[in-house]
Amino acid sequence: MKTIPCSRGAWRSLCVVLCCLLSACDDAPTPGGVDAGPPPWDGTSTPLEDLGDLVEAGRHDACQFINPESLDPLLCESLTAFDLSSCSPQELSGADGQGIFQVNLRGEMRVRPGQPTTTLISRNTVSVRLHADGTPDAMNNGPLVARVTEGGTFFLAGRRSLAIPSGTFITTTALAGCHVPEPGVITGCYVSCSSDARFGKTLGTFVAQRMTWAAGEGESSGGLSLVSEAATPVGRAVDLFVAKEHAYVVSLNASPQLGGLSVFDVKDRRNPVLKKTLSLPDDTDWNGVWAKDDALYIASNASGLVIFDIRDPANPVFVRRAEGPYTVHTVLVDGDRLYANAPGTGTYVYDVSKPLEPTLLQIVTPTPGGFSGGPHDVFAYQGRLYISNAESGYSIMDVTDLNDVRHLGDYFRPDVLGYAHHSAVGTFAGRTIAFEGGEFNGSHVRVLDVTDPANISLIGTHRMRPTVSMHNLLLRGHLLYVAWYHEGLRVLDVSNPTQPRQVAHLNTFREADPGRGHGLFEGTFGVRIPGDGYVYLVDATRGLLITHEL
Repeated sequence: MKTIPCSRGAWRSLCVVLCCLLSACDDAPTPGGVDAGPPPWDGTSTPLEDLGDLVEAGRHDACQFINPESLDPLLCESLTAFDLSSCSPQELSGADGQGIFQVNLRGEMRVRPGQPTTTLISRNTVSVRLHADGTPDAMNNGPLVARVTEGGTFFLAGRRSLAIPSGTFITTTALAGCHVPEPGVITGCYVSCSSDARFGKTLGTFVAQRMTWAAGEGESSGGLSLVSEAATPVGRAVDLFVAKEHAYVVSLNASPQLGGLSVFDVKDRRNPVLKKTLSLPDDTDWNGVWAKDDALYIASNASGLVIFDIRDPANPVFVRRAEGPYTVHTVLVDGDRLYANAPGTGTYVYDVSKPLEPTLLQIVTPTPGGFSGGPHDVFAYQGRLYISNAESGYSIMDVTDLNDVRHLGDYFRPDVLGYAHHSAVGTFAGRTIAFEGGEFNGSHVRVLDVTDPANISLIGTHRMRPTVSMHNLLLRGHLLYVAWYHEGLRVLDVSNPTQPRQVAHLNTFREADPGRGHGLFEGTFGVRIPGDGYVYLVDATRGLLITHEL
């Protein structure tokens, strides 16, 4: 199926109807769409082994911390505490001494007072920002306390404070570079230690990647050239919905800025006009948004499901807060049902046949034991609810009858830290296929055959750089649009789901953007395709971006 681009004029009304019948609109009854058409795939596949988000390939480099048994925290900040005899000063002399880096740590050993040294493979991340003009550098949320990035040396040490019930302690992490296997990539060894001896010391190796665009890439390819963009003046933009020729962008708090809602008139896609910003008293941390007819639904971290009247689309009017949880992370509308996801509690299902008067019908939980962090998000398709349960896996429920909800199956990742974040589902060659995505470093697209929910199999994957995270997915016919944080928007041809193939991209992340953060969750957060011939994106720093639909 090919999406029909709709232009303004006499054909617009007919075009919108056809788009929605073919599930090319966010307002369509089944967001996943109907059968994707006759792909070059006969429905057969070979189950694959799930290798986890980060494929284990051994140590990143040969250097090492000299005296791992010593618990002297000052050694963590000393370059001389590392054996770098196997390293290449020549390579390191060409290493980038500025920019934003995402760093994967491969922990190999933990040392604690009075306990045997533990050998285990653990993974964590570090985010670094280096400046060339004397502006203070940063590692994670703290300052650098040591930096040597010239003369064939690359060494960084940073501190951050962590609060626990018994008080606050300082964690110091040091990175000692060893090699530069390719431009923008540095490998080496690290140590992390705590001012509280109970937490001991962890050491291992690392790979750091600078968050410039991937080698050989320009801003865009495959017809995704940027049409326009418009900054949001409130908070940190994280989600959007397009309705009534207006884009509704929601933002989280980003100190010192408060979050809220930004309303853009997008009748002229080349010139979005900010019409209004708003929030509610003591309620500004807004994470998700959806619209149905004259109702706008906002997922609030402070007050749950918030309802606005958008009969005048440029001037949303607060109606009320719906019955239900105090915190809602994401929302989705499927027909006359609204699904609101409350982490740690469940998915609240509302009747929205009267859009401005949601009525709570049921609370869906996949397992009697509840969740660990989820439900983060859901996808509704053909009477089934596909629930991304964060650390608790990916679950499928039959919600045809809300008085008889049935748990049909689960997909669990092999890695302990696997995080089920978001998904999109459609039909290909008579098979029900879920494109499931995680979050955190190494997360990627998993293609799951979920035709039989009791026997889910992995049949395909698509990965980007292992130091970055993906975010949300949107399926339109045989094209999968993926908001991939630092990697921008990636469009995959999934007509053969076993072999996803990138056909277009739009890079939105730029290190020098004013206000740009250096954390793992930076760049493109969300994507919407309302069926008007355009793709709408939201970038944490740049705000609303619009490009042409493929």
